[in-house]
Amino acid sequence: MRATKTVSSVHRHTFRTRTEARIRIAIWITDFYNARRLHSVCGFKSPIDYERDYRATLAEGLAA
Repeated sequence: MRATKTVSSVHRHTFRTRTEARIRIAIWITDFYNARRLHSVCGFKSPIDYERDYRATLAEGLAA
């Protein structure tokens, strides 16, 4: 899936300027790759899921 997403959003697109290419790649990295991909450091969860679970654990600890 990741390779397909990269190809469709970056490799198969012709950019008018380097700035446009840099912006598109930066958006792909921040929106898809880093936020949704599973990380071993996070217990093979996406960072979004890991943070959600972490905050829920903190809230449970404060409520106790």
